[in-house]
Amino acid sequence: MAEQLKVDLCIIGAGSGGLSVAAGAQQMGSSTVLIEKGLMGGDCLNYGCVPSKALLAAGHAADAVRHAQAFGVNAGEPVISSEKVYGHVRDTIAAIAPNDSVERFEGLGVKVIQAAGRFAGPGEVVAGDTTIKARRFVIATGSSAFVPPINGLEDVPYLTNETIFNGPVLPDHLIVIGGGPIGIEMAQAHRHLGAQVSVLEMFSIMPKDDPDLVGVIRTRLDKDGIVIHEGISVLGVEKTGSGVAVKIEKDGKEEKIEGSHLLVAAGRRANVSGLDLKAAGIDYSPMGIAVDARLRTSNKKVFAIGDVAGGYQFTHVAGYQAGIVIRNALFRLPVKSDMRAVPWVTYTAPELAQVGLTEAEAKKKYSEIRVLTWPFTENDRAQAEQQTDGLVKVVTTSKGQILGAGIAGAHAGELIQTWVLALTKKMRIGDVASMIAPYPTLGEVSKRAAGSFYTPTLFGERTKKVVRFLRIFG
Repeated sequence: MAEQLKVDLCIIGAGSGGLSVAAGAQQMGSSTVLIEKGLMGGDCLNYGCVPSKALLAAGHAADAVRHAQAFGVNAGEPVISSEKVYGHVRDTIAAIAPNDSVERFEGLGVKVIQAAGRFAGPGEVVAGDTTIKARRFVIATGSSAFVPPINGLEDVPYLTNETIFNGPVLPDHLIVIGGGPIGIEMAQAHRHLGAQVSVLEMFSIMPKDDPDLVGVIRTRLDKDGIVIHEGISVLGVEKTGSGVAVKIEKDGKEEKIEGSHLLVAAGRRANVSGLDLKAAGIDYSPMGIAVDARLRTSNKKVFAIGDVAGGYQFTHVAGYQAGIVIRNALFRLPVKSDMRAVPWVTYTAPELAQVGLTEAEAKKKYSEIRVLTWPFTENDRAQAEQQTDGLVKVVTTSKGQILGAGIAGAHAGELIQTWVLALTKKMRIGDVASMIAPYPTLGEVSKRAAGSFYTPTLFGERTKKVVRFLRIFG
């Protein structure tokens, strides 16, 4: 039977952002409806962050066995079971799924509707047989893999992030179209699990990251045996007896790359279709819904967060934006989002993490900057663990204001958090340089990089003159 509901808050999309808003709002006393047409947990749990990191962990484990002999542990070439690798991915999702389940949220008091939601007007949403009127709405429908128009692609079986974790058998030779973070992560994971891997990238791999840091990752990918084709055009794809072939062109020369499986990782697009956003007076484009600093759409009673709002497409950004929406929607506080200290991590081995401005971005905004670097080869913990392929790079003003930082190296995603806090709290380089770092830890690389800001002054001729002068007094 048709049902009509009148609530404080209606959320479309049960990914990380929508779930965070629903849980927080309901526990703060707001009557809440949560609409999801697919799987609870959205892309992150089912097709993105969780399964990809589980697959990467399997690959890292295999590679650790492969290189254990460097520590005097002779294990040989690992024997890899496709069934158990994909089983690990499924088990990881299953272990986390209860936190995002219908049962948990209904237990909190949230009304969960498992159907597609669409706007029927500026203040009304229809989901299945239910019509919802709410004081405020939140759109958190995420994004999906973008499939570019490639000749012959519709006639060839291909994988995206929604299908690559299903197995049942690991690829013999994986061709990856797209050299962004997703493409590079999946390339290395499958290479470590024994597959041959070719990456096809129109420009250069990981173009949003600092080139010096990408260079560290590129060197490792080369050592792994991943073949990277950059600056190419994809002319078309076709079936072969053993799988698929991709025809590419570079510098006027054509080449055919053959493999068993094809992964399309050419970016993502916001999930805006089917929402009838025009009926609600909401401005949008294929890239996402337009929002202001308070995450309000052109319909001020409707907010948009996460991937669907454009900008950074990270789970932790959606979680942060959920807090901004709760304060605006529930408490009427004019809180604005601040994206200056948003970190991102590519979970390769070694990892690459970035926050704030890169060197190139800083040069466009400031007339004078300082670039501080410190290599992992100068870190004792890295030497002990043979994790010396790494670099920390920090960008400051000439007076020591921290503008950004990037790390390519082991556990970079953990190490970057020092710099995230520094940017968030507007610390200066001296604050990081003066902290006491335990020895021996990888975290010392950040302190050493920060300390290098003072090296020219501290060990310069002026300091030496002062020391010589003070000798006079005994």
